[in-house]
Amino acid sequence: MPSGILDLGCGSGRPIAEYVLARGHAVTGVDQSSRLLGKARARFPLATWIESRIEDFESPLRFSGVLCWDALFHLERAKHPELLSRMASFLEPGGRLAITLGGSEHPPFTDTMLGETFFYDSFPPEEVLKLLPQCGFEVQLGEFLNEPTSGRDKGRYAILARRP
Repeated sequence: MPSGILDLGCGSGRPIAEYVLARGHAVTGVDQSSRLLGKARARFPLATWIESRIEDFESPLRFSGVLCWDALFHLERAKHPELLSRMASFLEPGGRLAITLGGSEHPPFTDTMLGETFFYDSFPPEEVLKLLPQCGFEVQLGEFLNEPTSGRDKGRYAILARRP
């Protein structure tokens, strides 16, 4: 039985879970930050919020959709194939996946945002587009979300896929 939308790396629930909830869908959010989950619980008490690393999350439920928006690229790319296969296993047949990743080939790096240090690592889009069918998905759309800011940085890339 489908159980709404799974938001992996949900953070505080804004803006993604908030958007999904406002459209009448159930949301199960997963994040490793108890502080951010506390904000999500206070803002959106009708959703389900689970403290877990994405890599460790398990669920017997199957979902209509899985979102991993601006979260996958904070995990080592070597883990991405297994994580994508697990995301497919969380979906009911015909379920949808929406992910973002880095838009270019680069070595892993860290950066600071809002006073916090973040790790970044990602396969380039063309490799992920080839990988997704091996992980149980049919790719439906892939495109850049923003213009490149330099010759090295090609922005963020979004992919929509479907589990057959």
